[in-house]
Amino acid sequence: MQIGMIGLGRMGANMVRRLVQGGHDCVAFDPKPEAVQAVSAHGARGVGSAAELVRALTPPRAVWIMVPAGIVDAVLAQLRPHLGRGDVLIDGGNSNYHDDIRRAQELKALGIHYLDVGTSGGVLGFEDGFCLMIGGEAPAVTQVEPALATLAPGGKLPAAAAGERAASTAAAAVGYLHCGPSGAGHFVKMVHNGIEYGLMAAYAEGLNLLAHADAGLKNASVDAETAPLSDPRYFQYELNLAAIAELWRHGSIISSRLLDLTAAALAKDGQLAGFAGKVSDSGEGRWTVQAAIEVGVPAHVLSAALYARFESRGQAEFANKLLSAMRLGFGGHVERSS
Repeated sequence: MQIGMIGLGRMGANMVRRLVQGGHDCVAFDPKPEAVQAVSAHGARGVGSAAELVRALTPPRAVWIMVPAGIVDAVLAQLRPHLGRGDVLIDGGNSNYHDDIRRAQELKALGIHYLDVGTSGGVLGFEDGFCLMIGGEAPAVTQVEPALATLAPGGKLPAAAAGERAASTAAAAVGYLHCGPSGAGHFVKMVHNGIEYGLMAAYAEGLNLLAHADAGLKNASVDAETAPLSDPRYFQYELNLAAIAELWRHGSIISSRLLDLTAAALAKDGQLAGFAGKVSDSGEGRWTVQAAIEVGVPAHVLSAALYARFESRGQAEFANKLLSAMRLGFGGHVERSS
């Protein structure tokens, strides 16, 4: 099929390459000319503006945007005057599902279909495929299903009737799923990313404990401010974290793609010297916790993982200073120098 792609960053460019490799006619635009040139070298038709991209497509058109959530509305504003009835707009980024519901209503009044497609796969998606979580109306999903099937990891396509296939468990097994009406795709992707935060935190905390399993071998100072080890004999292990992470990848119940990436990072540098440990959050973890609060669902792990990211960026520094100030005030406890 013919499809336009706006936003040729790490994921968008790889999606274009996968679509072209799958035999699709792909028209591509990005504000950075070098990004357009790069995908053009792989067989896409590069253009110089969003309007030019729309003109290069034959109605009914399908336009996929892969841009940061904060500029989606600006991109839609550029596209809207050039699109017509029956066209399909796809937001494959990490937008808030609240915005999807609003956008779908606004575009429906113009006869334009809107799909929110939560896309997971990162920089590995070109070779491994992308997991696609789709929200919107079924006819629009059917219209772009050939592209969805190409972007997904793949396998034997389900044989259900058109309009039902993308919502089936068989489609999910291939790597894409019509999850429900507008917003459902990004809602599912939001929770997916919240879970990702929790899994990442679990690996990080567990491996950090292994990294400190040699505490009994170190000469700890004895003072009134520090609780001593109850028995140093129990913490005298100098463990090879890179080897342990690699071990867990083979036959372990906690093996995963995240563990694969962790093992690769430790194999490259066991001390992770290239990282400062200030962990960003792009919004989905916050929205997941907010949704859990709204519906009254406990999300202890996901909340703790989110707050750990805040703390990693120094957002707890003032609170910790207050703790030290209170300890000094009630007990004369002086902070130990780090």
